Amino acid sequence: MFKQHLVVIVFVFLVFTSHVTAANNPIDNERSTEGGADSISNINYDHYNWFEKLSIRGYAQVRYNRLMETNPDLRCEQCDRSWGKNGGFSFRRIRLIFFGNVHPRVFVYIQPDFASTIGGSGNVAQIRDAYFDLALNESKTYRLRIGQSKVPFGFENLQSSQNRIPLDRNDGMNSAVANERDLGVFFYWAPENIRRRFAELVSNNLKGSGDYGVFGLGIYNGHTANQMERNESPHLVARATYPFKLDNGQMFETSLQAYHGKFVVNNISDNLNPGRREFTERRAAATFVLYPQPFGLVMEYNVGFGPEYNPETNSIESLPLRGGFTQAHYYLEHKTYGLFIPFVRWHQYSGGKKHELDARRHRVDEQEIGVEWQPHRNFELVVMYTFSDRTFEDALIPTNRQRGRLLRIQAQVNF
Repeated sequence: MFKQHLVVIVFVFLVFTSHVTAANNPIDNERSTEGGADSISNINYDHYNWFEKLSIRGYAQVRYNRLMETNPDLRCEQCDRSWGKNGGFSFRRIRLIFFGNVHPRVFVYIQPDFASTIGGSGNVAQIRDAYFDLALNESKTYRLRIGQSKVPFGFENLQSSQNRIPLDRNDGMNSAVANERDLGVFFYWAPENIRRRFAELVSNNLKGSGDYGVFGLGIYNGHTANQMERNESPHLVARATYPFKLDNGQMFETSLQAYHGKFVVNNISDNLNPGRREFTERRAAATFVLYPQPFGLVMEYNVGFGPEYNPETNSIESLPLRGGFTQAHYYLEHKTYGLFIPFVRWHQYSGGKKHELDARRHRVDEQEIGVEWQPHRNFELVVMYTFSDRTFEDALIPTNRQRGRLLRIQAQVNF
């Protein structure tokens, strides 16, 4: 309870100090761009109806993963459930995003997904984001984000799947927060010029992550999106990042982030030995991003500990974890055929996945090579060949290492 009271005091202090400094901050009249959906702009709302203040955009992804497949037992539950045996054509995502400034200091963002899988049913509608940003000063440099939104841990986790080049996020960082989101309150701060830079990195098609502040601090439930809280111990997260811009226009970004909390594992098989179900988890990560102008590079790595299935004891234990990835890509633009982005990525992970059955034990070593083609901004095609070596074990299958290769294809429409 002391930690909860301390966090509340900190947030009250931040709100107070930001209002005190508001009078000295200029007003930002820049309107939100395609890459600034998280921004808050100043508009005179007195003569607008509520429905005139909201906009809509979205995207949809269709995939096929079975071409040149060498092992139908090779799967990745968190990546794409249509991997492997019985997989076929599938919708990976169908997103509609409703957003807008309903007040000069209030920005609303609601994003359902119509391609979620619940139990054995696919294409189920489920909320991904539902939050509002409250600007604490006129220049919007201080913000509170309240509701279900992305947890600020990892560049690739924060980067929209609409913008990411590889088809799935890497296991090492994405295992921290399933679906990247949770319900809570997050404080973000960034100077006006840096907020414009974050928006520019997305609107200029440089595969930015969006505006999650130069500094972020949050308190959230900790049991991932659309899940009920299972204990009275919220998670805490902090992130610091900065997008640098050199004299020649080249941009790069470096980040540090960490979180701490207690997680209750409730997805348990009958074969598991009795034992504790609540575990302390901690992670810290570092990020480097060289934005593609035209060569791009992304590197992330995290370490920590958390719940993991141990096949030797047939129980869940608190064990060390580590993992991350390196990705290189290059922009090739053609006047007639559009933009081609060849890429390679190597990622590894050793640790548990707390949200899977028995906090499933994972050992991942995977390489990917592919190309993304954008004939125009409303359509993208990704072809990716994967070399995979995955161990995923739980009390039902305590020995399970699968290796194989497959060609994956995704078509994406943006609107």
